[in-house]
Formats: sequence, structure tokens, C-alpha cells
Amino acid sequence: FKYIIVGDSSVGKSNLLMKFAHNKFTEDYQATIGVEFGAKNIEIEQQIYRVQIWDTAGQENFRSITKAYYKNSVCAMVVYDITNDNSFKHVQNWIEDIRNQSSKTVLIILVGNKIDLEDKRVISYDEGNEFAMKNGIIFGETSAKTGVGIEEIFYKSIKEIIKNMNENYYELSSETCGIKKGN
Repeated sequence: FKYIIVGDSSVGKSNLLMKFAHNKFTEDYQATIGVEFGAKNIEIEQQIYRVQIWDTAGQENFRSITKAYYKNSVCAMVVYDITNDNSFKHVQNWIEDIRNQSSKTVLIILVGNKIDLEDKRVISYDEGNEFAMKNGIIFGETSAKTGVGIEEIFYKSIKEIIKNMNENYYELSSETCGIKKGN
């Protein structure tokens, strides 16, 4: 399954990827230049699924590069920082980009990150959840630092993709849906 992670700069996209794929976190902020990549195998109901995650740059000057990676993704994670109101305000723009650039079957997930900074929270859980419900997308909150919520959001999305596969939602004869069938 090909995933893409998008969102404003410094919301924690790279650390989400690193925590999920390698169980690592770094306090040192380094802006992603272009795109970074990670992968992890997940077992669900005696079946192995490989999740390939493409972490994109959040800066405006990399937007055109980022858009090229929307194509052929089965899932797009839109990440915002719960302590940064602007990152939440820009979520709608990221979702519009995804819907304009991706397959119509792409699964969109909204992720509020940095819940370990609860004392600095400016976007409530309810605000994020309500936004997701209005837009018909999945929602969850995470902490890339502590790992809270990360496994859950990936498992939730993978199970939704499997359900969609079982309902023949995707055109699996083509990899443009973001799913490559293995052996």
C-alpha cells in the first residue's frame, strides 16, 4: 500500500514516519527536502501487508514536487500540529490538493499530531473530529514523540483499505490505485 504524508512544515510528518517505520524520534528539526521514504510490514488476520510511506516537504516552494507523489497513493495522511492553529487552517487546502491530484479512491486521514504537548493545545480533539466528519474522512490524534496513536491510525487505515479491497472498490489490475499485489 502506498501512503503519502502531507501537511504544513514542522507538524511532525517525518517523525510520524520514523516512529511508525523505525520506532525512532528526533527533537532536532530538519525540514524535509523533496520527499523521504519509509516502509513497514504489518500483519492483519494472518496476512502481511507492506506499507510504503512517502513523507513530503511541507514548505510552499516544494508543493509542485509534492503533488507528483499524490498519484498512485491508496492513502493520504494530512497532518496538523494541535498546538499550531495555522497548520489546522491549512488542512482544507491539503485535502483539496489530494482530491484534485489523486485517484478518486484515495483514502484520506486527518491526523492531529503532538498530543504530548497537551498544555499548549489550541485545536481540540472535537474540532479535528468534527472537521473530519464533515469531510467524510478518518480522524485520529498522535504523538510522534511518545508513539501514542500511531499504530492505531495506521491499523485503522489498513483495515479500511482491506475492507474496500474486499468490496472491489479499487481497480487492482492497475497500480494507479496505490496497491500492488504481492505473491
